[in-house]
Amino acid sequence: MLIVMKSDATDEQIESVLQVIRDLGFRPHPMPGATRTAIGITGNQGVIDPAHFEYLPGVGEAIRVSKPYKLVGRDLKHEDTIVRIGDAEIGGTTPAIIAGPCAVESREQTLEIAELVAGCGVKLFRGGAFKPRTSPYSFQGLGEQGLKILAEARERFGVYIVTEVLDTETADMVEEYADLLQIGARNMQNFSLLRRLGNSRKPVMLKRGMSATLDELLLAAEYIMAEGNYNVILCERGVRTFADHSRNTLDLSLVPAVQNRSHLPIIVDPSHGTGKRHKVIPLSLASIAAGADGIMVEVHNHPEHALSDGPQALLPEMFKRLVVETRAIHKVMAEFGTEF
Repeated sequence: MLIVMKSDATDEQIESVLQVIRDLGFRPHPMPGATRTAIGITGNQGVIDPAHFEYLPGVGEAIRVSKPYKLVGRDLKHEDTIVRIGDAEIGGTTPAIIAGPCAVESREQTLEIAELVAGCGVKLFRGGAFKPRTSPYSFQGLGEQGLKILAEARERFGVYIVTEVLDTETADMVEEYADLLQIGARNMQNFSLLRRLGNSRKPVMLKRGMSATLDELLLAAEYIMAEGNYNVILCERGVRTFADHSRNTLDLSLVPAVQNRSHLPIIVDPSHGTGKRHKVIPLSLASIAAGADGIMVEVHNHPEHALSDGPQALLPEMFKRLVVETRAIHKVMAEFGTEF
């Protein structure tokens, strides 16, 4: 059920509707918009009678939602969501860039890369302290030591920290250090983790699973939002196909598909989407041209010695070029538009 308030509805009228929803045993999700407030309802096991709300003061209409997701869709919120992390934002007029090493390997390595990223005017710094690896013998990350190194990078260079939450057991620890919490592709349908981060006050970036459909991705985001965290960013990182020329197949068609159905911002990760550094810049530019709200790339000062995903990490000079070209392609798109 979706309750659409009138444009002149008062705060008292909106609160009255929220209380009626609570009294019925359901959970209200108010979403203020540019001209109106919409209220989503979750927790109901069956159809809700619109008569409970239609004649309440300030209510414009009560609409039954037929889609399996209620909160991520544009029925609830037509305006695009902008997620703010400090003075950085994802989903605004300028594409965001998130950059850094795949893994925090050492203090020296991390701080050197953070200085490079910040020097290019990029405010969102990524780095994994906990690493989900296919092999149990691969580097698993430095854990809390890695988080402390990331916190030092933030303090020294003024960047915001993006790092992965691997499980519910370490969620509290990561939440203490991070500015943006990442849910990796392998955890897209880890429902206990989705619910846990839905109770967080930190924004969440949700990566698409290796074989997930669009609806499955949106429903995973719905788990987070249903718990009350509305600051969710979606991330396309490639799906597994029969292709052997690329680590994954980067599905840029997902960008306009998401934007058609959902108000949530979507970014693209061409590093994991391709697995080859020479492909990262072209597909980053293609992502921006497709309308993505940003990109996330891996950068390493010595990728030949990297403990994780060295072949897909950009070299420092490549990253500097990427930032310049990304801003250039966005300027062209903003000037001429996406409709021809």
